[in-house]
Amino acid sequence: MLSVLTFAAFVALVSFFLFAAYSADRDDLEANRFGRALPFVPRRVERTAAIDSSDRLGRGVGGSVTSCEWRVEGAVVNHEILVTGETLIDFLPDGPGPLSSVEGFDRRPGGAPANVAVALARLGEPPLFWTRVGDDPFGRYLRETLEEYGVPDRFVERDPDAKTSLAFVTHDETGDREFSFYRDGTADTRLEPVRVDDAALADCEWVHAGGVTLSSGRSREATLDLLERGAAQGCTVSFDPNHRPELWPDDETYREVVGDALAHVDVLKATEDELAALGLEGESATALARAAREAGPDAVFVTRGGSGAIAVTDEGTASHPGYDPDVVDTTGAGDAFVAGTIAGLHEGREPSETLAFASAVGAAATTAAGAMAALPDREGVASIAEGEESGNVDPADRR
Repeated sequence: MLSVLTFAAFVALVSFFLFAAYSADRDDLEANRFGRALPFVPRRVERTAAIDSSDRLGRGVGGSVTSCEWRVEGAVVNHEILVTGETLIDFLPDGPGPLSSVEGFDRRPGGAPANVAVALARLGEPPLFWTRVGDDPFGRYLRETLEEYGVPDRFVERDPDAKTSLAFVTHDETGDREFSFYRDGTADTRLEPVRVDDAALADCEWVHAGGVTLSSGRSREATLDLLERGAAQGCTVSFDPNHRPELWPDDETYREVVGDALAHVDVLKATEDELAALGLEGESATALARAAREAGPDAVFVTRGGSGAIAVTDEGTASHPGYDPDVVDTTGAGDAFVAGTIAGLHEGREPSETLAFASAVGAAATTAAGAMAALPDREGVASIAEGEESGNVDPADRR
């Protein structure tokens, strides 16, 4: 009898300690905004954990979207990342030379934020994507394309009174690109503030925006509003300036507006030229990145083409030499790098590990023609990191 009582007491004691350990771990996880132990946490990540989850799908008024959750065939899918920006048609030339001499163009879906959204979906982190296209054949094509790649259409707006943006790309003899945009009053310039309301942002963990929508009045206001409210809600905010001088009236306006955006940004991805265009000074990529951190971001990732990439954070500077794939087309490689950066940090990777992962995503995106068509899945990224060819399959080819 005594042995039975002793055994029962032992079991009760073990159960108590196991429950206490579980409770402590659970408290630690709930205190972490991402629900996991993150080695790198931006300053604004101290998000209130006590978000009311009694109505996770929310109910909106006035057409606002009120949740980052989405029902798919009866199941609730939680999209923790929100991307916003332009979706447009890229017309790629059939050869180098000025626009006046190009005889043929290949139509491709494009827009840097759209590429980022698709890249995240390919990596298994399908985001919600707030964009606006015309209710025209090009707009319908873009909506169908995004859906094929697994990007939910809940935030993809149709504008009955505006056309879809077009961009004609040309290459000079050295391969450098030039853009001719047709986007005066187009749908992506007509984003409205507070379309994504605070209830939706409360369910999101990450907000990413590109710089093109900052170049026009209404979408500028809407984009800055989203970044400000996202930061206030505790979302990690990332930004890619994607500088297109053709879209800005002058350098001063560009610097002022992007400077306003950087005040809300945790993670910045840019090239050295883009940092210099902001008026930042430095004799190296590292010096430019450190100067950029003074404007607000906690982490600055700088892509350097064939020279690899660096990341500058409070922990110091990490660098990666890049990979050496068989390059077919570099279009969208920077956007793929952005998606890899977001996915890596969101998954809890160290900045140095994130840098290597993002570099592999970007490299894999160069192994096939086109931006979206070349974006890799996890297997494609792993094969690049292991020194193999990508071999990923474009979902559009499965039709």
